[in-house]
Amino acid sequence: MQKMTIRDIIKATGGELINGDDDVEISEITTDSRKVNSGVLFIPLVGEKFDGHEFIKAAFDMGASAVLTHKDTDLLIGKTIIKVKDTFKALGDIAAYYKRKYNVPTVAVTGSVGKTTTKDMLYAALNEKYNTLKTPNNFNNEIGVPITIFMLEKEHECAVIEMGMNHFGEIERLAEMGQPNVAVITNIGMSHIENLGSQEGIFKAKMEIVKNFTKDNTLIVNGDDKFLSTTKGMGDYKVVYYGIENPENDVFAKDIINKGLKGIEFTAVVDGREYSVNVTQPGRHNVYNALAAICVGREFNVSVEDSIKGIAECEYTSQRLEVEEFNGMQIINDCYNASPDSIRAALGVLKLATMPRKIAILGDVLEMGDYAREAHYNLGKSVVDNKIDLLITAGENAAYIAEGAKDNGMENVVIFSKTLDICNYIKDILHEGDAVLIKASHGMHFEDIYNSIKESL
Repeated sequence: MQKMTIRDIIKATGGELINGDDDVEISEITTDSRKVNSGVLFIPLVGEKFDGHEFIKAAFDMGASAVLTHKDTDLLIGKTIIKVKDTFKALGDIAAYYKRKYNVPTVAVTGSVGKTTTKDMLYAALNEKYNTLKTPNNFNNEIGVPITIFMLEKEHECAVIEMGMNHFGEIERLAEMGQPNVAVITNIGMSHIENLGSQEGIFKAKMEIVKNFTKDNTLIVNGDDKFLSTTKGMGDYKVVYYGIENPENDVFAKDIINKGLKGIEFTAVVDGREYSVNVTQPGRHNVYNALAAICVGREFNVSVEDSIKGIAECEYTSQRLEVEEFNGMQIINDCYNASPDSIRAALGVLKLATMPRKIAILGDVLEMGDYAREAHYNLGKSVVDNKIDLLITAGENAAYIAEGAKDNGMENVVIFSKTLDICNYIKDILHEGDAVLIKASHGMHFEDIYNSIKESL
């Protein structure tokens, strides 16, 4: 983080300095009192099960240079304290101020499925020409995005910021912090439909990313998506479409070759020219992600050749279709998160495995609301369509996946209520020649299954 002063913090938040000096310099901002040291501004947040204000004194004891508060607090002699109306809002306000102060060309990426993998490819393409910052891990919410922004250093020439949401208004607030020049929306699926009511609601929420766009901004979208294909003319900004199914898209793919779990190749048609593209991540859906990266590179004056080179060498965030081979087995670790669309895509990848027995370990997709039963049941048919040999489920809603599979003729189905039950079961049934997919929403903690498998082999 580049230095800010307490005067900057007060200007950004509209806060009041109730104790201390306004010329104190800040070299880091954190919401975690355990990560405090000299030069740090500690921002205490209030959650359902915790209140960071309880750790203000501890933060100062560990060397914090200043703290924010929106509660009355004991004045500590010689300590710098700023009072704001709401510390959570203040975190975003400071991030927006910092981004304006140390701005670089920025692309934001959102969508129901594929945000993180697309982020990785965007970074790989842009980093061929620019020193680029990207969102680390899953820092894509109203805490993670500010933390990402504070990572902007003098040497950075470009930024890729992932933006997630599960309620209306979140993408708008994240976009106000990140101030993107270019935005990518990967698709409109079913994720968080419980909170947003319908796919139309999800589309509306994702489109908040362009609320402050002008003729100088560009929106890049999947032109094969039935919602995103309607975005032309919605604003003064430029719209670029990519896709597979329609050659009328600005950038499109043809001659797709699946290489199983080793990835996928295709020909990209860009401005009338054809380019060979190699993606090391498996699955047809990654063609879309690579096309998005080519489109972004084009907007940032990265040559198509350099974008393609970056994509071919891309390093991906862990637990997203991460394929490992050991002891004669293939493990597809995709347990970080899930939606109905991403599970279908992952089953398609499992189908490509060369091992004789294919096992799908699937858990609940959360935040599906009234759509939960139907969505999970339909995934059971996808299990059968992809010729999976053994289905193992855990969770209340995942039981509907099992029901759908059985109703479509599958016999080898094992149902558990808890993730731990699978951990205990799976160790005794795996053997050489198995390909295993592990996938569920993050709240199901399916990483425990992955770890259990690794420990037992």
